[in-house]
Amino acid sequence: MSRRIYLRALFALMLAMSVGTAVAVDIESLTAALSGGDRAEADKARDAGRKPAQVVAFLGISEGMTVMDLIAAGGYYTEVLSTAVGESGRVYAQNPAMVLRFRDGANDKAMTARLANDRLANVVRWDREMTDIGLDAGSLDAAITALNFHDLYNNDPAVAAGFLDAVMQLLKPGGVLGIIEHHGNAAGDNAALHRMEKSKALEAIMAAGFEVVGDSDLLSNAADDRTQMVFAPDIRGKTDRFLLKLRKPE
Repeated sequence: MSRRIYLRALFALMLAMSVGTAVAVDIESLTAALSGGDRAEADKARDAGRKPAQVVAFLGISEGMTVMDLIAAGGYYTEVLSTAVGESGRVYAQNPAMVLRFRDGANDKAMTARLANDRLANVVRWDREMTDIGLDAGSLDAAITALNFHDLYNNDPAVAAGFLDAVMQLLKPGGVLGIIEHHGNAAGDNAALHRMEKSKALEAIMAAGFEVVGDSDLLSNAADDRTQMVFAPDIRGKTDRFLLKLRKPE
């Protein structure tokens, strides 16, 4: 990552922190809503490590917004966002074909079960490629992708750049993209470990034209030395993660 790009990202972050970051939801209320109802117990069990209400608040996602869960897989964050934006909001649960085919269609089956009988009435299942997303430019107030960007980047940085460009087009001016990722070490084989250096993510983000307006340690875990594969039994669900809040320029 060039010094110039790093300094630009650092300056943007310092400016955002100096003016403060508005919290758009009541964390306690959203936590209570996610803990109740008919939400799956398996999802609730993941909340301690994922802190979904705090993540949503950090990103400024609120009632009435139109948002997208990018590479939603089985839809854990789809349901979190559905609760956060409420009846007046809308959530697009986006998945490419490859993700739906993965592990004998496990994600396809999980999403189908999650949305059965219209139980999340404000969610639109969106089985589309980012290269053919089928939505008007400026359609979204916000988007989030959780633990996916490393695969795009590690497989081909150009694919990651295309993904960011597509999201930029979908967001309204001032719209927010949240990226959650497993931290990787500079000397590590991050492709094999399913991790990513934050500096690499920032370089791609700045090149795509996003403003970095938040960098949270909410999901950090000092007990993870970043040397194990993220699916290793003793670290799965407990990896050291970074959380970035990005904004499309006004």
